[in-house]
Amino acid sequence: MREDREFQEFRNLMTAPDRFEDGVNWGTVLMGLFVGLVMAPANVYMNLVAGLHMGGAAKWVTVLLYVEIARRALVKLKRPQIFVLFYMCGAAMAAGGQDWLWRQFFAQSEEIRKMGLTDYLPAWFVPTDPAVLARRNFFMVAWLWPIGIGALMMLISRIDHFGLGYVMYRLTADVEQLPFPMAPVGAAGMTALADSSNERETWRTRVFSIGGALGIFFGLVYIALPSVTAAMLGKPLRIIPIPFVDFTHYTERLLPAMPIMLSFDLGLVVTGMVMPFMAVLGSLFGVVFTMVVNPLLQRAGVLSGWEPGLNAMEVVRSNHFDFYFSFHLGLMFAVAVIGFLHMYGKLKQQKREADALGATRIQWRRLWERRRERGEIPVWVGIVIYLASTCTYIGLAYYLVNYGSGPLAGDPFPLWLLLFYGFVWTPFVSYMSARMEGLVGMQLSIPFVREATFILSGYKGAAIWYAPIPLHNYAGQVLEFRTMELTGTKFTSLIKAEIITYPLMILGTLLFAQFIWSMGPVPSEMYPYANEFWELNAYQSGLMATATLPDAGISPFREAFRFDYIGAGFGSALGLYGILARFNLPVFLVYGLVRGLDQSLPHAILPTIIGALLGRYGCRKWFGDKWPQYRIVFAAGFGAGMGLISMLALGVVFMLKSVNVVLPL
Repeated sequence: MREDREFQEFRNLMTAPDRFEDGVNWGTVLMGLFVGLVMAPANVYMNLVAGLHMGGAAKWVTVLLYVEIARRALVKLKRPQIFVLFYMCGAAMAAGGQDWLWRQFFAQSEEIRKMGLTDYLPAWFVPTDPAVLARRNFFMVAWLWPIGIGALMMLISRIDHFGLGYVMYRLTADVEQLPFPMAPVGAAGMTALADSSNERETWRTRVFSIGGALGIFFGLVYIALPSVTAAMLGKPLRIIPIPFVDFTHYTERLLPAMPIMLSFDLGLVVTGMVMPFMAVLGSLFGVVFTMVVNPLLQRAGVLSGWEPGLNAMEVVRSNHFDFYFSFHLGLMFAVAVIGFLHMYGKLKQQKREADALGATRIQWRRLWERRRERGEIPVWVGIVIYLASTCTYIGLAYYLVNYGSGPLAGDPFPLWLLLFYGFVWTPFVSYMSARMEGLVGMQLSIPFVREATFILSGYKGAAIWYAPIPLHNYAGQVLEFRTMELTGTKFTSLIKAEIITYPLMILGTLLFAQFIWSMGPVPSEMYPYANEFWELNAYQSGLMATATLPDAGISPFREAFRFDYIGAGFGSALGLYGILARFNLPVFLVYGLVRGLDQSLPHAILPTIIGALLGRYGCRKWFGDKWPQYRIVFAAGFGAGMGLISMLALGVVFMLKSVNVVLPL
């Protein structure tokens, strides 16, 4: 495989500065609050209504807004301040608040009830009493146990970032001195924003404003109008269908067992303009593959659950059970093998280069050196944090699963397996993945380890699937630390940022989730995307958990799990990879094609293709070499406009609901 020109655009080299500074001040704290209290709730609301995510856009809009405020205040921003703000925004957006809404729905899901899983959901995960759930109130005694466990796990996970992740960062970045090709991408963007904070007017401001205006206009029609009219009239007024238009009934004779939908979400077009073109082209192949293969599988009797008259979501659910559940597992295994092969090639290349340069042996003493000018903590502190957090995970998980979930229906979950997760598998996968990130800018993922060990453990019940298992991959945190180094940010800045964001994540997310739930059931007609997809998501999530139920011999998992279909997915993906690699095709195209085999749905991919074609053959021609820079800022502006108008619509809905304003139709 060769690395195409787009992939090389993402590999800008950048060296760490000589001076490291603190990035936390009152400005970053206030902007972090802005994200936690405004952008994060807007993100949840957009996802419920239209399935839109603005995680990355929220970071950019906050930073760009901060830059504009600083410019008008004649304040020159520094790179550490930009990095800390990005870091805080990422933490706040990740917390979101949607998880609590999802839990209450999961306990009431019709699909989960049909699988017989509802009675096995542990009380420390979600209360299942219909009388409690009917109150739509998180501030009840029955919810104290789940919320308390969730708050504790969030605290441990934030502290845990400075444990094994920090040790792996020191090992791969300082001792082995791996290049981390993707770290300069984020660092260079933050540097450019910091350097532009003292300029009067920049192209970023103009491009961001254009994207923001388009996002506001589209958001008014796509999100604000249906939300406000639903609160006022009791029924939403939609000019543009949300989340898609279902054409399956019209195409089922020509394309049996093939869900045909089309989304009119302009955000998907903008996403296509930003994504690597070859990756989008690969996803188009996935749609064509699914349109050809599904009718053939139906005629062969494989997709036996399909019947005329099913809507798109019912077809997807049926196909997932009949074939794609196992086929997807095979694809996951194949992607992991492809990642290994790619990393092995890079390792061989690195060894040849080191031999040619006569490289010296690795200096392990660097691991224990503490660079105080960078604000680093001693490595032994990171090891202690890792040991303490992992022991906490193991002790809590063992108690909750075996003693905190009612009488056991079989053998208890083995303690040795939890120890294996925390002290063997997690360090191994984290190190291999961190090395892969450092060499080729990709992370390693080995599929089905968690699921397979759960099933083979002899445990009977469902609590283990929702327990805080010490099974982690810290490669993402390693990349975060490397980006921090390139921006000249002191390590202590992240510790301060964590102290600031944790209370915001706990209180902000829970309060917002309570506001949303108190207005009405979630999902409902007010949240069309969640109303369409959450039942499918619950089915896909619950299907795996039925494997460990006491009557698992006749569970849906046993029926859906087929080794021959797993082999078909594994062989198809590896065969396709071999053909593409033989012709030296681009990396993004190869991975896009392999991932596109997994029952790609056309409703999101077709608008993305339109955006990719528009960006590559229209915008790149109009704007020339500056387009790769323009498209990122334009997409951030569009997401910001959508987010702000969503928050405005949400505020109006809150006011209308608080006074119970409902007008007759």
